[in-house]
Amino acid sequence: MSLTNDRNTPHKDGELLGFPAAAGVKIYSGALVAVNATGFATPGATSTTLTYAGRAEQYVDNTAGADGGKTVQVRRKRLFKWSNAAADPITQADVNKTCYIVDDQTIAKTNGGNTRSPAGRVLGIDPDGVWVE
Repeated sequence: MSLTNDRNTPHKDGELLGFPAAAGVKIYSGALVAVNATGFATPGATSTTLTYAGRAEQYVDNTAGADGGKTVQVRRKRLFKWSNAAADPITQADVNKTCYIVDDQTIAKTNGGNTRSPAGRVLGIDPDGVWVE
C-alpha cells in the first residue's frame, strides 16, 4: 500500500555491517570477505559462487560453529588494497575493469577460466597492490 502520510524510514550508513559467518570458517582481520551462495560470510577463495563483501574488521573463528554461529564485522564502501596475483597480474590497462577473487588477500586480472568470482573494479595500482572498489 502506498504512503498517505510522511514516514520516518529507518536507515544506517552501510559502511560497517555484521555478516553471519559460514560454518567451519576462520576469517582474519583485514581479510577479503565474500558471501557464499547461501548468504554467509567466508574468506575470499577461488570459487564461482562468491559475492565480494569488503574487508574484515576483526578476527572471527567459526571453525567449530554452524552457519551464522558467529558474526564478522565487514567494512564496505571503501577502496581496499589487495595483493596482485603474480600468475595473473593486473596492469595499468586494467584500471576501471573488473578483477577477480583468488584468496582472502589476492585478486587477479581474469576469472581464471571461469573459476573465480568478481571482486570489484580496479581503480589504481601500486607496486605493492591493487586498489579495488
